[in-house]
Amino acid sequence: MTEVFHQIYNPVGGSVLLSALVASVPPLLLALLLAVLRIAPWRAAVAAAATAFLLAWLVWGMPLPLTIAATTHGMAYGLWPISWIVISAVFFYNLTVESGDFDVIRRSLARLTGDRRIQLLLVAFCFGALIEGIAGFGAPVAITASMLAGLGFEPITAASLALIANTAPVAFGSLGIPVTTLGGLLAPMLGHDTQSTTRALSAMVGRQLPIFSMAIPAYLVVLYAGWRRMVEVWPAVLVAGATFGMGQFLVSNFVGPELTDALSALISLTSVALLLRVWQPAQEFTEGARLAVAHTGAPDTSRRVVRAYASYAILIVTVLIGQIGNFAGMSQLQPPANMTALLKCGQGGNKLCPDAWFGPAADADPQGFRFPVWEFNWPGAYALQGGKPLALVSRETPVVAVSSPYPLTYRLDFLAAAGTLVIIASLIAFVPMMMFGVPFGALGVTLVKTVRQLRLPVITIAFILSIATVMNYSGMTSSMALALAKTGVLFPFFAAWLGMIGVFLTGSDTSSNTLFGPLQATTAKLSGLDPILMAATNSSAGVMGKMISPQNLSVGAAGVGAVGREGEILAKVIIHSLILTGLMGVVAMLQAYVVPWMVPKL
Repeated sequence: MTEVFHQIYNPVGGSVLLSALVASVPPLLLALLLAVLRIAPWRAAVAAAATAFLLAWLVWGMPLPLTIAATTHGMAYGLWPISWIVISAVFFYNLTVESGDFDVIRRSLARLTGDRRIQLLLVAFCFGALIEGIAGFGAPVAITASMLAGLGFEPITAASLALIANTAPVAFGSLGIPVTTLGGLLAPMLGHDTQSTTRALSAMVGRQLPIFSMAIPAYLVVLYAGWRRMVEVWPAVLVAGATFGMGQFLVSNFVGPELTDALSALISLTSVALLLRVWQPAQEFTEGARLAVAHTGAPDTSRRVVRAYASYAILIVTVLIGQIGNFAGMSQLQPPANMTALLKCGQGGNKLCPDAWFGPAADADPQGFRFPVWEFNWPGAYALQGGKPLALVSRETPVVAVSSPYPLTYRLDFLAAAGTLVIIASLIAFVPMMMFGVPFGALGVTLVKTVRQLRLPVITIAFILSIATVMNYSGMTSSMALALAKTGVLFPFFAAWLGMIGVFLTGSDTSSNTLFGPLQATTAKLSGLDPILMAATNSSAGVMGKMISPQNLSVGAAGVGAVGREGEILAKVIIHSLILTGLMGVVAMLQAYVVPWMVPKL
């Protein structure tokens, strides 16, 4: 009979504290290589993944086949669906740049007003959120910082304001990847399916971030022009923040994470644009602005502007239709035959065979599905016992109430995946682009450009996901959680700082959720708190670390032609990162102990 691996949480000298310190080596190594030694992210991720692999195998005692299984599962999840979403989102963005749609939108925003305070709202907050929702991964800061500098903002100020504005949408960036990734990691830990877990996380983040999203426009204008100048444009500030915050809450709670940023940004952008038709500030604030930059050149026709925005509308409608179909169920078909049925290898549950490697569908009672979906037990993580698959990893007390199997499953949803929906939207949007002169070959050229652009980030994503999976299944994450649980009632406050530190170190809310999201959820369960609340707090507070991450500082400096002046930008934004993180910690404390009804239930 194949032996089950029972997780051990104090393998280092029988001490949970020492074990937690050793377990923290992989993320600390990743941080050291990225933030201090400035090693290429993909190299740092490979080194940290190798360290996690060795610790799980040699210190935590997870058998080599299981360690390999966890590593490959994490890498596979990093490739599908995470990297697939990244590639498709950036491909769509690159296509709008290639077609000229992006430049048309940029020019239309610059011509709406000459008031620099409102330009700041339109460009850094509204348009930056739209780019974050579609592409993410540094693009919003680079683009909006350069746009602000082009409108006459002092370069360091432009980069700083772009970084601060980027906090509001990061948790739902790039079609909701941070939340989607976290949902996939937490689902097996919480004993729920990935979709319901992701929806709960989306709802929880959507009950935290809107508080800050509604305040960020005012915060930006005060930082730039002062309190009195902000009051002068309070209608625009109120409309920008309120519409974005309301959109963020409604979409995240009732639609899902994929379209939260894009829809909220478009609602906010449109609302401010409509406001400017009936209201203008009494005195236009243009101090130091190079107005010629904003207004020279023949204006784009209304038809051209509409066509440019239509590309983004096509994306939103396509993804929205796909998500509606996913929720409502477009057809209740039965899944194709599982590997178990195809690869029977004899009776008796004690010997390894293809059944044990591939296993049946993950659900004992498979639900009907809407699109081609294949969900199976991950190779190497199961054995047959009594003709049924047996999970070879078991979680133990006090992490769980009683010893229980830890499933390791994988889901391939070919057509319902957000990445596939974005590719479909890209192809649909490309048809009118061709009608107006974009050559068909641009499609292939843009795809090749996108793949080359993302080849190293994809490697990084795959290895970072492997770190998280190995740490989760070996028990390393639980060792750290047991130590953190000793912070007691103050853990929600410290959870916010852990999320911020994760993004500061990795430069990515997705990476921070991958590394620390499961840790936050496990610690929450041990502390009697809601794991959805604490995992969501990791993501919501993580956005506050985005503005001070070395990678983002470099992107912002490059966007305004100030390479080498990253230290000046950091000096301008670090206090705001600390203030906003502290406030998020207070919000998490209130939601944990004062208004727990705000936490969605699985």
